[in-house]
Amino acid sequence: MNLHLLIPALFWPEASLHEIYRDLSLPALESLLARSLCTIDEVYAIEAWLCHAFGIPKQYDWPVAPITLQMDAGEKLKTEYDYWLRADPVHLRIERDQIVLADSRIFQISAEEAGQFTDMLNKHFAENAQEISFLPLRPDRWYLHITKTPPPQTHLLSEVANKGIRELLPFGTNSMNWRGLFNEIQMLLHEHSLNQSREDRGDLAVNSTWFWGGGVMPASVVCPYTHVWSNDVLTESLALASATDHAQLPNDAAAWYQSAVSGNHLVVLNPLHGKAQYADVYGWRESLKELEQKWFGSLWAMLKQGKFNQLTLTALGTNKTKNFILTRHDSRKFWRRAKPLHLLAE
Repeated sequence: MNLHLLIPALFWPEASLHEIYRDLSLPALESLLARSLCTIDEVYAIEAWLCHAFGIPKQYDWPVAPITLQMDAGEKLKTEYDYWLRADPVHLRIERDQIVLADSRIFQISAEEAGQFTDMLNKHFAENAQEISFLPLRPDRWYLHITKTPPPQTHLLSEVANKGIRELLPFGTNSMNWRGLFNEIQMLLHEHSLNQSREDRGDLAVNSTWFWGGGVMPASVVCPYTHVWSNDVLTESLALASATDHAQLPNDAAAWYQSAVSGNHLVVLNPLHGKAQYADVYGWRESLKELEQKWFGSLWAMLKQGKFNQLTLTALGTNKTKNFILTRHDSRKFWRRAKPLHLLAE
């Protein structure tokens, strides 16, 4: 059995902040990393890494929208030849001299609210003879069907979360029209009475949408794994598109191993990513402790018992991607002493 763990933000984004790792007891993780062969790749956002892993080339964007649409829409839409763009609801706030974006990981939006917001937007653009139509297939996943307007190039939503958006707006062909549309949507949502109701009860306003992940459905989606495990919508959508077995992430490694069969497994462990993006140091540390207890401790024991032919941990970071590769015999290499995590982060 081979296991590949994909772990975005395994290391804190600012490698020089050693104090973030202070008093973290992570003996299993540090042992796994110490006994491994480490290779370095270019920087990948999680969506880009997954597309690359499933053999999907970049179009104008990484084509997340048509891929997740296949799962969200099911058989309701024939989408294989159409250009789709994600236009997800977001919250924008003014912070010092910039506008900072927050995505739906830090606010709730119901299906009813998503329907009200998009009904208003669709009515407005229909009355103004613009071929723009929003499709809220999930409360936090809205889609745009692009027919005549040249599509923009965009930045992934995960690249923009908790960042100033000034330098990250749509670019390339027809970018000025798309930036104008972005501003128009922002004004329309800002004035919507539903946002006043949200703010009155202490919720963040949904005052904009973020365009990203545009493209047409790839002609081929090929999975190098026999089994995929995740709670991530893009990973599940890719598994569906490639006809690969997919299951929700079990609570811990022991439960995973009881359900697993022989083959090549991809497990996406994603609890650290959002904590790191939103600078939640406490939440990131607690999530890392939980991964040590629920996953790394058991996996280290399994490796020593010879249950894996190969175990790979891929840590996605803001500066580089690190792959830590172990074989069944590497656990015996006692001379490779464990190092504190902050040294590996550097």
